[in-house]
Amino acid sequence: MASPALDRSQIPPSPLQRLSTFKDRTSNLPPIANSSATPNSATSTTTPLLSSTTTTTSPLDAFASDPVFSAFLSSDFDSARFSSQALSSGSAAARAEKLEEGIRLLEKQLRSEVLSRHDDLLAQLSSLKDAESALSVVRSGISTLQVSVNRVRQEIADPHRQIRFKTVQLSNIHHTAELLQFTVKFLRLSKKLRELMAAAASEPERLDLSKAAQFHREIQMLYEENSLQGIAVLDDEMSWLSETGNRLRTEAMKLLEKGLEGQNQSEVGSGLQVFYHLGELRSTVDALINKYRSQGVKCVAAALDMKAISASSGVGFGPGGVQRSGTPQIGGGAKAKDALWQRMNNCMDQIRAIVVAVWNLQRVLSKKRDPYTHVLYLNEVMQEGDPILTDRVWEAIVKSFASQMKSAFSTSSFVKEILTLGYPKLISMLENLLETISRETDAKGVLPAISPEGRDQMVSAIDIFQTAFLALCLSRLSDLVNSIFPVSSRGSVPTKDQISRIVLRIQEEIEAVKLDGHLTLLVLREIGKVLILLAERAEYQISTGPEARQVTAPATALQLKNFTLCQHLQEIHTRVSSIVSELPTVASNVLSPSLGVIYGVACDSVTSLFQAMLDRLEACILQIHDQNFGVHGMDAAMDNSASPYMEELQKCVLHFRSEFLSRLLPSKARVIGAGTENICTTLVRRMASRVLIFFIRHAALVRPLSESGKLRMARDMAELELAVGQNLFPVQQIGAPYRALRAFRPVIFLETSQLGASPLLQDLPPSVILHHLYSRGPEELQSPIQRNGLTPLQYSLWLDSQGEDQIWKGIKATLDDYAAKVRARGDKEFSPVYPLMLQLGSLLTENAPVSQKSS
Repeated sequence: MASPALDRSQIPPSPLQRLSTFKDRTSNLPPIANSSATPNSATSTTTPLLSSTTTTTSPLDAFASDPVFSAFLSSDFDSARFSSQALSSGSAAARAEKLEEGIRLLEKQLRSEVLSRHDDLLAQLSSLKDAESALSVVRSGISTLQVSVNRVRQEIADPHRQIRFKTVQLSNIHHTAELLQFTVKFLRLSKKLRELMAAAASEPERLDLSKAAQFHREIQMLYEENSLQGIAVLDDEMSWLSETGNRLRTEAMKLLEKGLEGQNQSEVGSGLQVFYHLGELRSTVDALINKYRSQGVKCVAAALDMKAISASSGVGFGPGGVQRSGTPQIGGGAKAKDALWQRMNNCMDQIRAIVVAVWNLQRVLSKKRDPYTHVLYLNEVMQEGDPILTDRVWEAIVKSFASQMKSAFSTSSFVKEILTLGYPKLISMLENLLETISRETDAKGVLPAISPEGRDQMVSAIDIFQTAFLALCLSRLSDLVNSIFPVSSRGSVPTKDQISRIVLRIQEEIEAVKLDGHLTLLVLREIGKVLILLAERAEYQISTGPEARQVTAPATALQLKNFTLCQHLQEIHTRVSSIVSELPTVASNVLSPSLGVIYGVACDSVTSLFQAMLDRLEACILQIHDQNFGVHGMDAAMDNSASPYMEELQKCVLHFRSEFLSRLLPSKARVIGAGTENICTTLVRRMASRVLIFFIRHAALVRPLSESGKLRMARDMAELELAVGQNLFPVQQIGAPYRALRAFRPVIFLETSQLGASPLLQDLPPSVILHHLYSRGPEELQSPIQRNGLTPLQYSLWLDSQGEDQIWKGIKATLDDYAAKVRARGDKEFSPVYPLMLQLGSLLTENAPVSQKSS
């Protein structure tokens, strides 16, 4: 087979063809580095057939550098283009001769290469013959193998075809048997359902919806899961089954809605069981919840629909109808108002019914279980993390309610005005709704329909009207205060009728909201602001200065003005306190600070006058120290006239009574008794108490005090008691100061030896007894006044600022000085008052608080 190839290589090609062929065959051969290599150096058949053995430089290298031959080495060589160029150059003959020379050179190189590789070529030729022989053997074996494979294929194909056919046949038979089995079961169940439905045709109340639903669901699943579509008898039966399912759903929904409306758990449970057996429990419950949510939202929107309100009230859209702003025209306001409240009532009733129905649905779902699988129905309709059913409905209702309230407030001036003025009624409706729902859904072991957060959300929905209502309340009261106490006028004083109007207005505001505890507190806070404003305006009207404090002349115009302001504020304080006293303590506490401000301003309007009167009376009492109570003799004892200072005090008290107190104290009783005390009577009682205490203090400081002086002092005390009791305050109602006065009168007549055990000391301050004992002691026993060189007034001011223990320290110092003087003289006996004063002082120290002892 190699011979033809060898023959073809001996055919002499044209010079140009040989040059091109040689270039293509040798372009990928590596250059021969050593031309002296012998043929025996080739050790494998992979040695290149053409390589240079005679020259060290390949002709191709010379051609590559030659400007003519280099074109033949290019991969895009074009012989026509080369010839055209050679002809156009004018040296075609020279070029042809050069090409001939190149051809000869290449042929020479090729012959040399073939000769040098002669043995290798012969060896490769022998290998080709062996390969051709082996290939012939392989071809024969392959033919034989193909014949055997074809024979085996024919032997196996027929059984395989038969097995595949029999398998398909068996599968079809098995599937047909199953279809027949399912069809029989389908028809048997359908027959039972038909019998059940037929039995109830004459007596619908005997229809067992739950059992019928079980049959229906089983038939439905049998038809769908086993692909029974296309069987004519079953397809016809499915049409009737669909109608039966619709009937079962309708009857079950009627039963369910009836149970929810009547709160009958048994009926609700039966209705839910039907839908559970139908496999539609979750979708049915979701549809019910969406239905109730939609109803709640619609009833809220309808309650504030002004067009619907106008139509229902018969107002119409002509004269007296509803304008664009939502305000009824003239003549339609009253009817529209009544219609609005009626629709709000209906809305509350619908919301209650909806929430209670959903709660009952949720309650039954949380208890009802499938009798076979014991699956809780609630778990079938809710996934973990889902809100409970009542929360879903309540959230939608609250959201709609808040939105409608906000919209009505901003878009309808009529609704805004009605609901703002009637906010107590609105909040009462809402509170009644929430209370009713809580009461009707209060069941042991079941969550209530509304959580505390849900209640707060519903109440917060009308906060906008609450704020407007409180602002309106404050505005009404503030306008009333501004009208009777104008800022621009200081000299004007309100009349009693104006003050009564303020109190009545406050009472009306409280009465309007007293049924709602929380709203009452809010209104009381607004009333408190008004009372503070009233106190500030009244305080601005109070007159001050010497003219307002004078007590020697008749009452001046400025004083009369202050009296009127005091009485007005007193009237407000008394009447408002009486109104608030009927409210719970927490409500009273809200107004206590504001009433305290009213009380303080009322006191401020006359405090300076009362202080001036008290200063005048104290000045009269201080004159006791200018009298001589140490005189002896029967003439002094038989003198029944009062002391000059007491006569002056009586004149002052009468003047105060006629000019000032008569205008301040209540007109019904010039002498105020228990139970009728007010601001002015309190000030009078305090003044009377101070006068008695002040007199006892300075009567105890009188020294010396003879027996005649004691009688005179006793008469002064009787005159004082009479003057205070008749002109200031009933002395029997003053308390401790009066008891002290009554006790001090017999004490001054007791022997010194009797004083220590006398029960009268219990009604007297210890300092009074100690000071009185100085009048029974020797002259060398100096009183604190004498020891410190003070005036009675200075010492009295000091006593006002000190406690009994500090007063005792001052007295103890005088006793120590006296004891030192006695010891200095060498005397061994002390005056009888000395040990008695020490005894009383030690008792005072023992009874003093620990803090006073340490100080």
